[in-house]
Amino acid sequence: MRIFITGVTGLVGRALALRLARDGHEPIGWVRNEGAARAILGDSVQLVPVGASDDTLAEALGTSDAVINLAGAPVAQRWSADHRRALVHSRVDLTRRLVGVMRDMPRRPSVLLSASAVGFYGDRGDERLDEGADPGDDFLSALCVDWEAAALEAQQYGLRVAVLRIGLVLDGEGGALAAMRPAFGLGLGAVIGSGRQMMPFIHLHDLVEMFVRALADDRFSGPFNATAPTPVSNREFSRALGRALGRPVLLRVPSFAMRLALGEAAAIVLHGQRAVPQRASSLGFEFRFPTVDGALRDALDGGRSSVYIGPALDPPSGEYLRERRPRYLLEQRTSIDAPLHEVFDFFRKAENLGVMTPPALAFEIRTPTPIEMERGRTITYRIRLGPAPMRWLTRIEAWEPGHRFVDAQMRGPYRCWYHEHVFEADGARTHMVDRVWYAPPLGVLGRIAQVLMVGPMLRRIFGHRRCAIALRFGLARRHGGPPGRAQPLRAAS
Repeated sequence: MRIFITGVTGLVGRALALRLARDGHEPIGWVRNEGAARAILGDSVQLVPVGASDDTLAEALGTSDAVINLAGAPVAQRWSADHRRALVHSRVDLTRRLVGVMRDMPRRPSVLLSASAVGFYGDRGDERLDEGADPGDDFLSALCVDWEAAALEAQQYGLRVAVLRIGLVLDGEGGALAAMRPAFGLGLGAVIGSGRQMMPFIHLHDLVEMFVRALADDRFSGPFNATAPTPVSNREFSRALGRALGRPVLLRVPSFAMRLALGEAAAIVLHGQRAVPQRASSLGFEFRFPTVDGALRDALDGGRSSVYIGPALDPPSGEYLRERRPRYLLEQRTSIDAPLHEVFDFFRKAENLGVMTPPALAFEIRTPTPIEMERGRTITYRIRLGPAPMRWLTRIEAWEPGHRFVDAQMRGPYRCWYHEHVFEADGARTHMVDRVWYAPPLGVLGRIAQVLMVGPMLRRIFGHRRCAIALRFGLARRHGGPPGRAQPLRAAS
């Protein structure tokens, strides 16, 4: 299927584009900045600029089989008059534009999946809310009502429309959880207000799978609560997050402080809904992460536990490593549920590196694409470490198609960076090993930085890489063990 996606560069959109490609679908992204979108979406997403004419939009929609509408300006900031208009425009007006263009087309997509939010219900205390519950009466409720109405209008033109009312999306590299993690990790996490307000949540991967299911299952029509089946209060969520990070939660932020900081937008964290996914559950949808503890553990780990970092005791021979002398070895082994030719074809394209890089690093490839990979090829990237942008020049040191390649940093933040990628076929599956021999700069200070910053950052980067691989290809289950635990491979010479 060809699937037109708005909001494709956001947290959910990026993950969904990878997951849809696994099933052989062709994502088409409606984006504001084509260059920035290409840097983070790779080469498998066709792009259509938001500023294109309705004729260009109709052409893209006319060749699409489905539409997934995820666009929307951020809610979590003060609601000035201008920002209120932006919230309405980016949700309601944009959805009306999509539906209006489809109304006048001779050939239309068959299905529209549109995001909404549990804010539809307003502040409802401990009341159990399934999809038949009435909307609330505040600004967010009215916004969701109008947003959903704009999407449901497409039913008049023969489209099946499903609206997913999304709760707090849990992912360690984006959204609210990534924003909360630093404070909670330092033991400065806090209960908000009374702590009794309900916080319906959903793990990012469960949300992606619900969209995939809704795309294929004709019974997904009308509103669906995209939330885990066990909503918790803010106090319970805060304590669960503290447990997951091994930190106490001793503080409380009073309601008046939140209203002082955010104004009317404080309703986002002070109001709550006990929303339950009755309709999805009745259709047999199974949540992989139904409880807050399990969802938080997985989201916060984000693949980090698959990354080994230790001393570089036996680096490969070669001029690069003789000159730069690595101090550490990072190793990650991944068993992928896809054949070798598909996996290697994905990894051989430098354009796909941004797909596997955490958004906070603001990855951007500077070398003109497409890039023909070969030994000696140099490629320039730009990344952001905190507030500082940084250029990275890499050279392909070894290129063995279908088996192995090596990229080495020639200019960048490390004194030494030698990244070996090894691939091995196992029937319809592929085993892949990433090995990085590296050394931070600055001698003794670099060793301190390795413990405090560099090592944890690399675990996060390669953990995110593993999660992206899981979305794009799926991780193989081996010998009855847990998903993605690849068996050791013989080190390449």
